Amino acid sequence: MNPLPRKFFLSCLAFLVSSLCLLYAAETTASDQPANPAGFQIRRGTNLSHWLSQDFGWAPRKIWITENDISFIARAGFDHVRLPIDEKELWHEDGTRNVEAFALLQTAIAWSRANNLRVIVDLHTVRAHHFNAANEGMTNTLWSNPKAQENFIRLWRDLSAVLHDQPVNAVAYEIMNEPVADDAEDWNKLIATSVAAIRSIEPNRVLVIGSNRWQGPETFPLLKVPVGDKNIILSTHYYGPVPLTHHKANWTPLKNYTGPIHYPGNLLHPDEIERLNNSGDVEMIKAVKDHAGEWNAQRFQQQLAPAITRARELGLQLYCGEFGCLPTIDRVDRLTYYRDLISVLERNGMAWANWEYKGDFGLFEWFGARYLTGAPDYELIDALLSGRKAAPGSK
Repeated sequence: MNPLPRKFFLSCLAFLVSSLCLLYAAETTASDQPANPAGFQIRRGTNLSHWLSQDFGWAPRKIWITENDISFIARAGFDHVRLPIDEKELWHEDGTRNVEAFALLQTAIAWSRANNLRVIVDLHTVRAHHFNAANEGMTNTLWSNPKAQENFIRLWRDLSAVLHDQPVNAVAYEIMNEPVADDAEDWNKLIATSVAAIRSIEPNRVLVIGSNRWQGPETFPLLKVPVGDKNIILSTHYYGPVPLTHHKANWTPLKNYTGPIHYPGNLLHPDEIERLNNSGDVEMIKAVKDHAGEWNAQRFQQQLAPAITRARELGLQLYCGEFGCLPTIDRVDRLTYYRDLISVLERNGMAWANWEYKGDFGLFEWFGARYLTGAPDYELIDALLSGRKAAPGSK
């Protein structure tokens, strides 16, 4: 071999090895460093929805989520689960505990810990507040009724009484899912009261806190959290653009639009926009026009920027606790959407949990409420985990 090419080859090889070592070291260091003093470390998770929260009766609880599911989540490459719970599922109307539901909550945590999964217990809805109240024919009284706020604090005291023995590096509490207050200060006040109540019992528990109005990144500049408390993770939710992610969803203004939606680029082609405009459905037309323009990873970055900036200002970890896209759009577009969004989240050091494990947004084939789930969607899992996927047949 000519000495010069050999020297050049060895130099390139040394550079490649060195680069790989640096990348490995950087990833290892990042994963080994606690994002908070409690050591509650998370990167990639999924939501255990429609079980102890928004239970639509699709299947008996004992079979909807089982120990095998938790094991599958861990083997797939996730490191945590977000576990939504509802007041009406865990507490009877007289305030007493639903013993069966509390037992499932504790069992799910035990299964998760046995599989090295961390858990975020998320108080998803309470009787005085529902994130989708406007579309559910409900009225939120949490912000105006002092007794409702006292009850909210009571729920957290009761949860703490049951869960306080769980290690702080294994279980965290999300104070409230998607608050929707007319005035952001009402939510900020409830944050302060709730944190003070929990801290009086559990000073080192990691608390997950989102911004007002569905935890949208655009409202993060108005979010206030206790100063100097480093055992806090900030949480945003992101479902942009809604005409894409909620295509044909019957709880949105777009429920009557049955034409195609595209990603990346413009959501509708010119001829599709013309057909939409000719439909006469004012609400549907507005919903699409509100999301005009090019959609790509760069736009995701721009929309998430207020949350990223606020988290950096406060020196706290930022988490995307919900995001997802229904399987009603072109499959290739859907997988591209997930890959692009994940790339933005991880490039900004954001941990995440997709919505959801099982359901219409889920990680399994979805056949509707009658036939429920099919096989795991390994292409989707791969898109989320960048190649870390469970082996077929491992469920």
